[in-house]
Amino acid sequence: MDSISAVSEELAEIEGQINDLFRALSNGFQKLEKIKDANRQSRQLEELTDKMRDCKSLIKDFDREVKSLEGGNDANTNRMLNDRRQSMVKELNSYVALKKKYVTPYSSNLASNNKRVDLFDGPAEDNMEENVLLASNMSNQELMNKGNTMMDDTDQAIERGKKIVQETINVGTDTSAALKAQTDQMSRVVNELDSIHFSLKKASKLVKEIGRQVATDKCIMAFLCLIVIGVIAIIIVKIVNPNNKDIRDIPGLAPPAMNRRLLWNHY
Repeated sequence: MDSISAVSEELAEIEGQINDLFRALSNGFQKLEKIKDANRQSRQLEELTDKMRDCKSLIKDFDREVKSLEGGNDANTNRMLNDRRQSMVKELNSYVALKKKYVTPYSSNLASNNKRVDLFDGPAEDNMEENVLLASNMSNQELMNKGNTMMDDTDQAIERGKKIVQETINVGTDTSAALKAQTDQMSRVVNELDSIHFSLKKASKLVKEIGRQVATDKCIMAFLCLIVIGVIAIIIVKIVNPNNKDIRDIPGLAPPAMNRRLLWNHY
């Protein structure tokens, strides 16, 4: 650990945390051997699983820090750091294997309690990280085969991604065209509504003018009716009582003149 602290204080701190977790795992598994109750064993396994998960995360941090310092170290230092990382990975893998030995006999009890104890029960990314941790136990050929398989899977995933992107672009284009058509249609509808509103306003004004003209015509007709009725009344009165001097004669309607006989004087 002194040699690592000479390289980087942060690496030494991470290594110290990993060693503390390894000691806790060792003591935890020793304690697990003495537990007979299934529920207590389940809880203990869960605690150990959490510690192994934390240890895996710290090993990743250790590996990233080593890679960041790789350019500034000599070959012997880099080899020493890589060897230390490999030993950490192997020790963690040993605890993973030990945990699986305890999980198998009690899997039925854990299932009945609806519990699942698994170090790598996360998403696909966690499974990939597990493969990275276990890579130290594989030969070069196996690593190459595994790498080629992963590259093929990655290429297929990229092709699927490109296809999905193209489909998304096509859907976006169709949606944009549909939205443009609907926008144009809405513009036409708005224009038609404006025309209808103008026509209604003009028709309302025309109706008001016609109403005023009709009212005026009605007044005139009523006045004319009153005049006619008055004239008829005067005529009737004059016919019935021609000697009534209170009523003036209507021009053109004076009573006929009396026939007068002229006496001729014969001389």
